[in-house]
Amino acid sequence: MKKYFPVYVRVPLLFGLFYGAIEFFVDSGDKPAFIEYPSLGILLLLFLFVIIALEIVGNAATQIVDRLMSPEEREEKERLENLPVTEAAWYKNLMTRLTKSKPMEAEQELELNHEYDGIKELDNDLPPWWVYLFYGTIIFGVVYLGKYHLFGGDNQDAEFKKEMASAQLQIEEYKKTAPDLLTAEQVTLLTEPADLAAGKTIFDNNCVACHRADGGGGIGPNLTDEYWILGGDIKSVFNTIMEGGRDGKGMVSWKQQIKPSDIQKVASYILSLQGTNPADAKAAEGDKYEAVEADAPQTSAEEAPAAETAPEESTK
Repeated sequence: MKKYFPVYVRVPLLFGLFYGAIEFFVDSGDKPAFIEYPSLGILLLLFLFVIIALEIVGNAATQIVDRLMSPEEREEKERLENLPVTEAAWYKNLMTRLTKSKPMEAEQELELNHEYDGIKELDNDLPPWWVYLFYGTIIFGVVYLGKYHLFGGDNQDAEFKKEMASAQLQIEEYKKTAPDLLTAEQVTLLTEPADLAAGKTIFDNNCVACHRADGGGGIGPNLTDEYWILGGDIKSVFNTIMEGGRDGKGMVSWKQQIKPSDIQKVASYILSLQGTNPADAKAAEGDKYEAVEADAPQTSAEEAPAAETAPEESTK
């Protein structure tokens, strides 16, 4: 066996198997186990030292035994070590157990009284590996029949449908909070200065050619007045940027160039331009949009200023 597994193969193989077992059984997250737990690094080094020491001791013992052998014993040992695998005693014993075959010299014991055109029939037993495999298929068939046909177990089709349904639920849950999968129904008005500044940058890079830097309108409509062609709330503005404007009217869909979370920022910035009244603004287009409470950002009760109550008018 040493001929097929020399020391430079045995040592890395044993060390790799030990390391793989540690990684399999020790939960270390995304990091290797010996980094997450430094004590395991010491254990790995100790194991490597032990197998190298065993190889050294074994090699020394082999050399001592070799020196004590007679020339005939040493020659026989070399002959056995150089035998091909198929001639090795362990291989022959294994094949005999697996095939239950008899040597050619014993064929006369197996001959049947059947002969055709000089061809004789032998009464060989079935190979044990084949018999055991056949028994295994019978056991498998009984278990399969009981699980799937008697007790209603899920077959592959049912398992696939359940897995797909579970995956779809996970996708829907992910979509509810994923910022880059925002839809017009989920979008809300942003008022934080950082978000509006990011929206302004996107607006300056993509929208000024049609709407001017101040939003007063050029090729595109004025974005600072109260009149809107496709709606003036955050959901409508977001949807217009995502899907584009009216067919043939020039406003293209930006969803391939700008991700939804950034479209939310630029839509919020556009709405922040309301009432700025830039010079030479384009004439109003569309219908006047009346803002409702849902468009305004929510303010907590603690932040809301206390309402002043007028003193009651005294009467004489």
